[in-house]
Amino acid sequence: MDAIFEHIDFNENPLFERIITDISIQQFSIIDNFFTDDEVEVLRQSLLQKYDDDAFKKAAIGNKLNETIEKSIRGDVILWMDETKADDAEQLFFNKINQLVNYLNKTCFLGILHKEFHYAIYPIGTFYKRHIDTFQNDDRRKLSFVCYLNEDGWAAENGGELCLYLNENNQEVEKNIYPLPGRVVIFESQSIEHEVKTVHSQRLSVTGWLKTR
Repeated sequence: MDAIFEHIDFNENPLFERIITDISIQQFSIIDNFFTDDEVEVLRQSLLQKYDDDAFKKAAIGNKLNETIEKSIRGDVILWMDETKADDAEQLFFNKINQLVNYLNKTCFLGILHKEFHYAIYPIGTFYKRHIDTFQNDDRRKLSFVCYLNEDGWAAENGGELCLYLNENNQEVEKNIYPLPGRVVIFESQSIEHEVKTVHSQRLSVTGWLKTR
């Protein structure tokens, strides 16, 4: 498989280096300590407060030039995050994301210039069918990012796993990733098809993309 990173040495950050290595080898990375437990709790409470304030809207498919709402494809509700208007919880989130972006740009010449993130809630019984995170008229998304904000004790029977469809030795392999609290998944936006399996308990996350020009 082709790697998206051309790596040089820089003041090494072990966590970020692990992400780079993972994506270079397998096109995705799973990290369970990207945010601390306290940071995850702050973000969870921020999401829930905004949901209580009725700020979320039904998610659409397609980009902003061609958006449609299609319940048979996805069922989540979302709220876009605006870094210029970030509250304390969101600033905490963006501080860590900006550290990662700066590191990737300096060590891997990735050219990340933009980012977009939103809170996401999947109510019971919803899903997001198999898709890829790029559009015919917009291929700027480079890396997809999801951070799970569920409460402790998420069980397999709650569903909501992220399924990555991978190519291993010319065979399709499914990689199922459960949305454990604090878990972060990063993967190549233009290479990996994926879906969210049906959830049986409300599923919370922050989802977004790191984008080139």
